[in-house]
Amino acid sequence: MQLLAHPLYLAPLPLYIHLYAADALFVDGDTPFTKQTFRNRAIIATENGTQALTIPVVHQGRQAMRDVRISEHGNWRHLHWNALVSAYRKSPFFEYYADDFERFYRQKDGFLMDFNLQIHALISELLGLERRVQIAKGTDAGPIMDMRAMAEPNMLPNVCSNVAEPYYQVFAARNGFIPNLSIVDLLFNMGPEGLIVLRDASKNINSTK
Repeated sequence: MQLLAHPLYLAPLPLYIHLYAADALFVDGDTPFTKQTFRNRAIIATENGTQALTIPVVHQGRQAMRDVRISEHGNWRHLHWNALVSAYRKSPFFEYYADDFERFYRQKDGFLMDFNLQIHALISELLGLERRVQIAKGTDAGPIMDMRAMAEPNMLPNVCSNVAEPYYQVFAARNGFIPNLSIVDLLFNMGPEGLIVLRDASKNINSTK
């Protein structure tokens, strides 16, 4: 099975659940960029609930995702990194992965799609979920699952409805378990065992088909 998706920023957990069962990820960089989507926004869990992290972009009208540049307006890299540290510094695995992630928040300029794919590569490596990634220009022979709707926050529950069992979250005692967060929530809280969560959730998806 091959997955077709937009390149998302710290993508939601459901994308990785589907990716677990896939052989390859095909990335759509040609579709016009749309604001207020997971293309440049991620949702994490904090002490007070959820928080959205949004990357500002230089958006010039109807522009393909591959051509969208990151804006350095508002010192967003500093703000995003501080938000991640504040949210996950007490999680079991944050200290092991912090240096790997922090470097992304020290670099400057660049294209949003490249930035997202570079972080995706790191996350996949740390989870042990390395799948072939290819820019979509047609696909290989075989079935393909179109998951591009997952970029839209209001579509996420329809694409993958809470199939992951609750896992440890730092603030669960205060806020309850929060589903469908950014994949970094699973990674920082569960570390390599996050792969087991993805595996089991993938089975739940298959059993409902």
